[in-house]
Amino acid sequence: MRKEFARDYLAGRVILVTGATKGLGRQLALTCAAHGATVVLSARNVKRLEAIYDEIVANGGPEPAALPLDLFTATENEFNSAALQIQRELGRLDGIVHCASYLYAVSPLSDQSIEEWMNQYRINTVAPLALTRACLPLLTQAPDASVLFVGETHGLHPGAYWGGFGASKAGLVYLTQVAASEWDDKPNLRVNLLVPGPINSPLRMKTHPGEDRSERAELSDVMPWFLYWLGSDSAGRSGEIIELDLRRRDQEGG
Repeated sequence: MRKEFARDYLAGRVILVTGATKGLGRQLALTCAAHGATVVLSARNVKRLEAIYDEIVANGGPEPAALPLDLFTATENEFNSAALQIQRELGRLDGIVHCASYLYAVSPLSDQSIEEWMNQYRINTVAPLALTRACLPLLTQAPDASVLFVGETHGLHPGAYWGGFGASKAGLVYLTQVAASEWDDKPNLRVNLLVPGPINSPLRMKTHPGEDRSERAELSDVMPWFLYWLGSDSAGRSGEIIELDLRRRDQEGG
């Protein structure tokens, strides 16, 4: 995996990033804009959307678009309206990265309620499907489009106390592979799952409060992998599960 990408690597592309106001999503939005993409910033907090919008503009990136959307409550009509807004304002969509994520608590199964499970599935599994489906007409029109689901280690390797969160993230593995199979007649459209591994994100800090920062990778460390899977370098690769652990050396491309 090369670590440097040209400043115009994503020039001309429109990339939708969910969870764009915090943690991984925020870092990715800034990184995509810094490499020439027009970023569609999606999150539920309007003030935070305005802040990241202004930061991209101040940094000299292409003017982004703001898409307020609450994945907890969004209906099918709202997802469809979001796709229509992108089409109306920007005319195209070349990629989606589903960074938004929700974890209620790390706890034993006996303490996890039905509501906790359903809310985690709604944010982590159902919403990515619904938004991708709504945007599919735009993605299929793009000359080179990439859908990237963001997974989590416990979605690949089940562990005690990760219950509903791990199960909801495991659903993305299935979703990725089904979508790749259904879209195999669309050479311009690929879908993959990227698991960043231990990184200095708000989620990791919540689940591992006693872990030293030096034991995790920085958010910037995983950006080359996101750029690779969003840009032309990864064209033709679909249905792959890429698991990173940047505390060790990863193979090129995943």
